[in-house]
Amino acid sequence: MSRRSGILEFAVLGLLRESPMHGYELRKRLNTSLGVFRAFSYGTLYPCLKTLVANGWLIEEPGNTTEDALAAPLTGRRAKIVYRLTADGKEHFEQLLSQTGPDAYEDETFAARFAFFGQTSRDVRMRVLEGRRSRLEERLEKMRASLVRTRERLDDYTLELQRHGMESVEREVRWLNELIESERAGRDLKGPGSGATPRQDTTTGTSGDLPRSGDDPRTGSPDDTAT
Repeated sequence: MSRRSGILEFAVLGLLRESPMHGYELRKRLNTSLGVFRAFSYGTLYPCLKTLVANGWLIEEPGNTTEDALAAPLTGRRAKIVYRLTADGKEHFEQLLSQTGPDAYEDETFAARFAFFGQTSRDVRMRVLEGRRSRLEERLEKMRASLVRTRERLDDYTLELQRHGMESVEREVRWLNELIESERAGRDLKGPGSGATPRQDTTTGTSGDLPRSGDDPRTGSPDDTAT
């Protein structure tokens, strides 16, 4: 399994732990309110869902409304399928939440993990935050050393780009310091906007708000027929 597919499975399980959803709802949450993933197609999401079903972590159920069931044969559309987390799926997701190894500190992985910090224990949050900070401090040290070595050979624009990258990393380190201080003080983030997901910075690979994809690229509008 690739790292990206593993992150997608993690995010799908986390969202379905909150409530059952059909495919379009899941894709919308992944691309908008969760904000972890760049645009991806239903061709990526549905194989992931099928894998989770095959593993016994999800079950497929018909759409919840009688209207959906009656409309499907009349319109030639498939009835919507709702995906629900099983007891084994919940247990598997909780195991994933408890992991604090190096993969949890990587740019995109960390963003997905942070999005579900509200469901994560404080000691696990602390280990992930501290691991992420250590990873970025190492990156920052390497960037500074590289800048010293190459400064004389770079033009002003390239130097400015490198400075911008360093400032992005420095900002995230300061943000992590604030979060770690809050966790140590026993303060939880609450309220709207408190769970904002860090984005992938296109220059440095650090975080902030991820770009969000729009509607179904095949139609230019939400795909209400998606299962």
